[in-house]
Amino acid sequence: MAAPAHYRRNEDLRTIRPSYPGNKLIGKEYCNGEALYEPTFGTALRWQLTANPQKEEKKHDTWVPNVVPCAEAFFSTQDMLVWLGHASFLLRVQGVSLLFDPVLFSSVGLRHRHPLPCRPEDVRNIDFILLSHGHRDHLDERSIKLLAQQNPKMRVLSSLSMGKLLRGMAPSLPVQEAGWWQQYDLGPAAPFEIYYLPASHWHRRGLFDLNEVLWGSFLIKTEDRLIYFGGDTSYSDHFDLIEQTFGPLDIVLLPIGAYKPPFMMHMSHVNPHEAAKAANVLRAGHLVPMHYGTFDLSDEPASEPLRLLTEVAAGGLLRGQLHAPAVGEVLDWTTWE
Repeated sequence: MAAPAHYRRNEDLRTIRPSYPGNKLIGKEYCNGEALYEPTFGTALRWQLTANPQKEEKKHDTWVPNVVPCAEAFFSTQDMLVWLGHASFLLRVQGVSLLFDPVLFSSVGLRHRHPLPCRPEDVRNIDFILLSHGHRDHLDERSIKLLAQQNPKMRVLSSLSMGKLLRGMAPSLPVQEAGWWQQYDLGPAAPFEIYYLPASHWHRRGLFDLNEVLWGSFLIKTEDRLIYFGGDTSYSDHFDLIEQTFGPLDIVLLPIGAYKPPFMMHMSHVNPHEAAKAANVLRAGHLVPMHYGTFDLSDEPASEPLRLLTEVAAGGLLRGQLHAPAVGEVLDWTTWE
């Protein structure tokens, strides 16, 4: 007998979409919207057995992002945006420091292709970590342990069922879990609002935890700006729903890499053209790409994602302005119109 479907949300948080029942689960597994998506080992095996038509091109493509030091950014009060590589960002909004999906160390099967722009020991004065989901290239146990030690007042904002996973890493770290379309409780003095929103993805860290932790994206709403972090996602109608709910977004941080081979990656990640389409659907004024250049996760050559996105923008097919910073480069997002 198939496991029954049920819905879950954090009943202590505000749900912003009228009549939204919460995230659907079948048994212990979160659905990807209404449908269950379960990546198979057979697909991964097919990937290993299928020749990559760009094998030689990828082998000779040694491009890596430029890296500039940014340790001082963590000891500043200036509002800024700093790409730390892959999907890791420091975002400071009205003096509050937000750290997205920090992966400060290499690990087995996940080696940094470029240096970190600061020492892990420099990552201090963080108020909130925002964890989009539990994949190892977004949630690193060693990083979480160190950050919890170095930032004793730090809180985590993440997804349903993430608390149990994080308690095994840093037991005393405060974690607030949200479902899709929910607003986090930041307290009455918070200078902005943060929402957990959909993404089209999945979860797995081990052999027996498929889809047992929810995945998603974030929106930060200030008095005059909407800043969106897309997390890991394939292309889906959630971009339309987010635009319908919030209107045009000012700044979007969207993934552009790890999209080949399509038969394996199309339900996990957007390619550069899909990222541009998503930014256009969101009516974004500014696009900052991520999820490329740092780790070797897929079959496309390292330089291809940014090159293709740059070509889209140069061809006038991107509604907003493209910003492709060096790793560690400080961007003053407050000046972007």
